Amino acid sequence: MWVEIICGLIVYRLFRRFFYDDDVLEVETSDSNAIFSVANRLEKLYGGKVYVGLHIPDADTGSRQNIDMVLVTKGEAAVISVKNLAGFVSISEDGSWACEGVGSHRAERHPDPVAEAKKQASVLESYLEQRGVALPEGYFSYKVVIPNPKFRTIYNTFPSEVITYDQWVQLKPEPKSMFSGWIKGAFRGGKKEMQESFHQQLNFILSTAPMWDRLELKGNKYVLGEFLEFKGKQEDTLALRNIKRSKVSRLIIQKTSMFGLAHSKLQVLYSPRDYRSEGASASEWKEVTVRSSTEVIFQPQNSTKVRKFKLSSITSMSLSA
Repeated sequence: MWVEIICGLIVYRLFRRFFYDDDVLEVETSDSNAIFSVANRLEKLYGGKVYVGLHIPDADTGSRQNIDMVLVTKGEAAVISVKNLAGFVSISEDGSWACEGVGSHRAERHPDPVAEAKKQASVLESYLEQRGVALPEGYFSYKVVIPNPKFRTIYNTFPSEVITYDQWVQLKPEPKSMFSGWIKGAFRGGKKEMQESFHQQLNFILSTAPMWDRLELKGNKYVLGEFLEFKGKQEDTLALRNIKRSKVSRLIIQKTSMFGLAHSKLQVLYSPRDYRSEGASASEWKEVTVRSSTEVIFQPQNSTKVRKFKLSSITSMSLSA
């Protein structure tokens, strides 16, 4: 019996080694997935453009401020913080949140998310003004979205800036929805040309603002962080030497051929960075073919651990300028 169990474990480990990437199985992507899920739904509900994973310099502290996303539409704009909290949540007198999981006797403390979102909006406004964007007073508002269905409130009435899960699932693309009226008539009566010029400038600045690099993994999983380098056979790393953030904005991974697991190849398509636009046309994409065992060395956001992802587990990677 023990021999059968041991043999079964060996077979399982070999199967997982060849057909799954341990990093994909182990890495915690739920928070990043929640951010991208919220961003996708906002674009579907209200149109416009959502900028995800901004990493904006804060002149007051000399550090950088993480901003989950910024929503920009024709008539409004908002900084949105996503809190993927699960459990029973209450608000303390100082504004901090206490989150206690089901069956847990110890609550996790979180700094006031509304105050954090307000600070993020202030840092973003200062950054945009430094880059020459003349913002109308009160143009940016801020919201905290909680998309986790396991979120529960305890007694407290949450501030109006907070969109709880029950409110989140009921949002509809209507003029009187919870997301309307953010811009306080800043452009009412203004010239249409002026409005369009302003939004073009704003969208360009946000599209070129510092952001976290982004990995999209198989299974619609996301990781935000910093791309460090490629690791693998020398001929493969040499083939990928031109893929640097100064030269490339995005790459896509495609399977090309497989001659046994040890000889599987992947096609890497990458677009040269164009600082005048958001991306390259299809005719500008370049390609290289490398072993699927080649690894991407990546430092996830808010993590001290450097992770390795095999190219075979990656769908695409976006690099910030």
